[in-house]
Amino acid sequence: MLLDRLFRPKPARTAGRALYACVVDQSRTPALYEVYAAPDTVEGRFEIYSLHVFLVLDRLKRQGAQASDTAQALFDTYVSSLDDALREMGVGDLSVGKKMRKLGEAFYGRVKSYEAAFESLPDTAALEALLVRTVYAEAESPAAPKLAAYVLAQRARLADQPLDAMLAGNVDWNPA
Repeated sequence: MLLDRLFRPKPARTAGRALYACVVDQSRTPALYEVYAAPDTVEGRFEIYSLHVFLVLDRLKRQGAQASDTAQALFDTYVSSLDDALREMGVGDLSVGKKMRKLGEAFYGRVKSYEAAFESLPDTAALEALLVRTVYAEAESPAAPKLAAYVLAQRARLADQPLDAMLAGNVDWNPA
């Protein structure tokens, strides 16, 4: 019994992992790549995963200590998954650290850019331009306004969800 309590994962860690699983499921929705024309490449998938992680982190921001712990657990799971993906792609141990640093810098840059784009709402020009630079960096971007609408709809949906549900690891996304 005592060992069970000592080694039982903290609720925030369990919720962070569950939130990441929700992010992964949503990020793999075929419509994101078919309807919204996100490139189905390593870079395109990184951008879509990062976007969804950011949306959940944004929802949890300034919601108290438990939300902060859950957000950190989500971020930690995201980073661990990136590390695992690099290794599965054959990146050598000596290079993983450098690549992870670049990915971390890219993610933090995206966070700042998404926050700035959200501050300029209801004008969506900054968000659309950001999506063109990131998600559609290597592809045509005629779907950027549609993807921006998707992002804003997901953000609104997350804002309407009870915090308790999110802290339990549940996300109810809009259909893509």
